[in-house]
Amino acid sequence: MNTTILLLLAQDGVTNGAIYALLGFGLVLVFAVTRVILIPQGEFITFGALTYAALASGKLPGTAELACALGFVAFCVEMFSIRHQFTTGRLVRATALYILAPALALVLAQFACRGTSSATINIALSLMIVGPIGLYLYRIAYQPIAHASVLVLLIASVGVHLALQGLALLFFGAEGMRAPTITDVAASIGPLRVTGQTLAVYIVAASLIVALWLFFGHTVYGKALRATAVNRIGARLVGIRTVLSGQIAFMLAAGIGAISGILIVPMTTIYYDSGFLIGLKGFIAAIVGGLASYPLTAAAAVAVGIVEAFSSFYASNFKEVIVFALIVPVLLARSLSAPIMEEEKD
Repeated sequence: MNTTILLLLAQDGVTNGAIYALLGFGLVLVFAVTRVILIPQGEFITFGALTYAALASGKLPGTAELACALGFVAFCVEMFSIRHQFTTGRLVRATALYILAPALALVLAQFACRGTSSATINIALSLMIVGPIGLYLYRIAYQPIAHASVLVLLIASVGVHLALQGLALLFFGAEGMRAPTITDVAASIGPLRVTGQTLAVYIVAASLIVALWLFFGHTVYGKALRATAVNRIGARLVGIRTVLSGQIAFMLAAGIGAISGILIVPMTTIYYDSGFLIGLKGFIAAIVGGLASYPLTAAAAVAVGIVEAFSSFYASNFKEVIVFALIVPVLLARSLSAPIMEEEKD
């Protein structure tokens, strides 16, 4: 191996690691607030990527209709849950959140498909469509069992993952899709050629780290999420709405997953089930970070990306095995060092 190949592999690893870091952030965020291991994070990648690709090709993405359907189901669930405490304010809020918001996204997507829309508009519409899907899933599948054990929540996540994967096949088909690059800008640094798409990955990952730091450290909602993560009972006692915290966490995770999908779909063909494997690698980074630390998750994600890049060069047939084997020593070390703690009871 010469220096050029070494640098190319390192560049590829850092780029992949930046994507895995974004996914790891979403997983850490959701688990810290709701105790849910968000296996469907991979489906948010798929939905974001295929929604953006469909809009870029002038087609109406099926996720726009899916968001409307899930919003209607979430509206029915919400109306049933408040039947004994019904107020006009709750009705208006539920109608706006679960009915009007996805309907507006659907209408805007239809208008965008009739003409030639810019990449910026397509990205905004993709986030507008996919982001609320996370919120609706929380209301339908997770909020009713929010006080269940972590095992029950994990089983629910597996069910949601399988359902969303089937819906992705229904709406987008088995054929893969690819989108045009966000920008054609490119620069050469020695033997390396850095494309605008790669730069976008780095910039978005770094910006998101800063945005999460500002959100959790300097906003009321961010501090409320941190309080919910530390102690759910204590958060409720001081007036923090843990349900709202869960909704915000899921919508942010869905948005992060959609952004990840939008960033990678110009670089590789995405199929209806591609997100699951990518999401698992983000899960490894989140596990190394203890499902709690964002900086450690980012560092672990870059390490996972670099290991994957070099494994594909030296032993491509065992690339996935080597990458997923990284989690074994981490879990072993944590199981030996972590004290035995009882699960918090709500």
